[in-house]
Amino acid sequence: MARTDDDSWDITESVGATALGVAMARAHETESDCPLFTDRYAQVFLDAAAARGWHPPTGAMGQRIRAISDYAASRTKWFDDFFIAAGGTGIAQAVILASGLDARAWRLPWIDGTVVYEIDQPQVLQFKADTLQAAHAEPAAHHVAVPVDLRQDWPKALVDSGFNPDKPTVWSVEGLLPYLPAEAQDLLFERVTQLSAEGSRIGVEAFSEDFFTDEYLARRRQRIQEMREQAAEAGEDMPDPEQLWFLEERAHVPDWLMDHGWQVSTITAADLMERYHRPVTADTEGMPTLFVGGVLVDKRDE
Repeated sequence: MARTDDDSWDITESVGATALGVAMARAHETESDCPLFTDRYAQVFLDAAAARGWHPPTGAMGQRIRAISDYAASRTKWFDDFFIAAGGTGIAQAVILASGLDARAWRLPWIDGTVVYEIDQPQVLQFKADTLQAAHAEPAAHHVAVPVDLRQDWPKALVDSGFNPDKPTVWSVEGLLPYLPAEAQDLLFERVTQLSAEGSRIGVEAFSEDFFTDEYLARRRQRIQEMREQAAEAGEDMPDPEQLWFLEERAHVPDWLMDHGWQVSTITAADLMERYHRPVTADTEGMPTLFVGGVLVDKRDE
């Protein structure tokens, strides 16, 4: 299913289905011998999707999800710790952009009075709400769903839902940027900065500067093509990720944030996995991904 400027999706199709792949990785980590985190809702989402006719990926696609499971676990742990650290500084307002099947509003130890806003496609948020309600799950913070496409006027929808731009906020941008064109990425960070009071924090999974080199993109395409051929031989249909991603050169996130008043720190995917004692495999070696943490220290009028 190729992307268009105004496309939308349910949880079992297009970009929405990628959230189920992430839930598979989180469920796998939760059941492992020494998990970095526990997400007991991940399997609940998978079971609910299966009841609607979704079939878990097997073969080459299932192999791909397993191959990057240690990366996915490390990423989840990093964002978990980022939110918890922000709460430790007294920040009690959180926004999860493109929240998908993120269950942090239900499973993290939020400080008293925290409000967690989740922004995503209406159908995705409805699936999440219905599933968690059926499971009698109660959020650990005050949870507010904001059903709006990030390509639309989501700042207005967020403020109309009770968000206070005068209060420090912790933001997360996880698993999102590849699905945005370069101009939309800039607009996203402009809007986040405009809505952020000084002292706000942002955590971002971003491309490194090496991602858009011809060498890396050629290696990536070759690996994906090999996996798609393996899937075809087994009678399976493996979607091409490039139909969902916008592989355009774009602003380097750490530089953009620093130029707009944020104090920034970064860690590479490989270093993060080493920190958590997770092996770097052939599928994750050289993965040109950065985890960027920022604090807004200079609120500018632009």
